[in-house]
Amino acid sequence: MIEHKIIITGTMGAGKTTAIAAVSEIPPISTDVNNTDANIEKEKTTVAFDYGQVSLGNNETLRLYGTPGQKRFSFMRKLLVKGALGVIILVDSLRPDPLKDLKIYLDNFSSLIESTACVIGITKMVNKDETTINRYASFSAQHGVICPIVAVDIQSKDDILMLLNLLLTQLYI
Repeated sequence: MIEHKIIITGTMGAGKTTAIAAVSEIPPISTDVNNTDANIEKEKTTVAFDYGQVSLGNNETLRLYGTPGQKRFSFMRKLLVKGALGVIILVDSLRPDPLKDLKIYLDNFSSLIESTACVIGITKMVNKDETTINRYASFSAQHGVICPIVAVDIQSKDDILMLLNLLLTQLYI
């Protein structure tokens, strides 16, 4: 069996746990605990990682690892990236400064992005217009990252499979 490791990252509440649950063929493993961050209205938060998997056929499996979103658990990101095939960055468009959030993840995963592939999924977009996507694309290009950027419904299995497909397509062209 050939196994591929994919990282799904982003801020707390961007949808990492939900994305993995939407596509995983096994019951996802989650390390969610009660949220103690009073600044963020969210009941649970991931403290180590989320895990799920997707079969590709031909004895190939994608192993999906969701990173914790809170800065205090950022050390887990460094542990999880070892051996990763690529990264999907989820950006919550409703946060106060989603471009600042994106920069944090572009910086944190720069080595992985440079050596593999990256896809950016914009979540919770009210207006899914080309101008908004272009703003994210321009911003990421200014920071040295040119990759697919799409608006996604984080609960949609089809949308998450599209992100995975975009990531794999970059690697195998």
